[in-house]
Amino acid sequence: MKKTGGEVDEFLAAVTSPKRRRDAATMVALMRDVTGREPELWGTIVGFGSCHYHYPTGTEGDAPISAFAPRRQATTVYLLDAGAHGERLARLGPHEIGAGCLYLKDLEAIDAEVLREIVAEDYRRVIDGDTGSATLTVTG
Repeated sequence: MKKTGGEVDEFLAAVTSPKRRRDAATMVALMRDVTGREPELWGTIVGFGSCHYHYPTGTEGDAPISAFAPRRQATTVYLLDAGAHGERLARLGPHEIGAGCLYLKDLEAIDAEVLREIVAEDYRRVIDGDTGSATLTVTG
């Protein structure tokens, strides 16, 4: 169940690492600016907007359009396909990637404008329906 407003603030205030709390505040501001949407709490993920996804395999569900999570080891930024941002990732600064995740240990050590470009491009792809094999419908 999604939670908004005060619940997001409470969740982020409870993040134990000062660096993760600082980075979470930076991510909220960045994603709010890029998406024009307010943050919602999806469990332990802070999302902006929502969509319904459906894969050809029959798997479907609801997810945020753009999202991040302040995890213990790193801030995790959720992406459609992290590898699709190769040139930008080369300019980003220290990071690690998984299939759909970008892991950032310190937002002060990366190029914030490049991160903004990555988040904006991913958001645009969802809004435009350019999502590969999944069908996404924006719901909020």
